[in-house]
Amino acid sequence: MRPNVSLPEMATYSKELSTLLQDVSRETVEQVEIQLKYDSYIEKEKELVAKANSLEELIIPANFDYENLKSLSSEGKQKFMKIRPRTLGQAGRISGVNPTDVQILMVYMGR
Repeated sequence: MRPNVSLPEMATYSKELSTLLQDVSRETVEQVEIQLKYDSYIEKEKELVAKANSLEELIIPANFDYENLKSLSSEGKQKFMKIRPRTLGQAGRISGVNPTDVQILMVYMGR
């Protein structure tokens, strides 16, 4: 559904939709419009949350050698060595660490 098109407007072109909306309150129609318009965005956000949650389960070994990862940014390497995150999720939340560093770490760990 397009952002600039409303259900009542669409109902002017569809007798079936017009009949369906006839006994529905304005508030309900607005809620249906919101659900239709934002459903794909909500699904994408749910996927991002699921991916972030899965990173929380990926444990980084306590003795992991960040020094040998030549493809990490200097700042990312320094932060990882100083903070020693327990999971990839924690690594991704470190200030100054970019997502590429976390992806490199994930690939190196074989995940």
